[in-house]
Amino acid sequence: QFRNSPGIIVHADANLVRVLMDNLLNNAWKFSSRRDDAIIELGIIHENNNNGEIIYFIRDNGVGFDMAYVHKLFGAFQRLHPVSEFEGTGIGLATVQRIVRRHGGRVWAEEAVGQGATFYFTLPM
Repeated sequence: QFRNSPGIIVHADANLVRVLMDNLLNNAWKFSSRRDDAIIELGIIHENNNNGEIIYFIRDNGVGFDMAYVHKLFGAFQRLHPVSEFEGTGIGLATVQRIVRRHGGRVWAEEAVGQGATFYFTLPM
């Protein structure tokens, strides 16, 4: 199941945002693929702070990971699951971080083992 918030607009380099979304959505798909009731959600959160930031998120109900290893997530070739369990190169989230930073935004994640993952990012308005 895929859910998305209506009216999501991003002012950024279209090609780079396409790569960013491809990496995040493919991860969500991959890590929730073993569930019969897989749900992937794309949404936004409007923050009431001085920056008036919009926080974008992609959430899944997949395998998740232990937050003790969150510091490894955005490093190149830093895998938290073995290749035998989930294939991939280990550079997707590093690429996501580079794209978000290039646009002056930030990226972070919250997950729990067996309960899925949520990846958040901001892009300047």
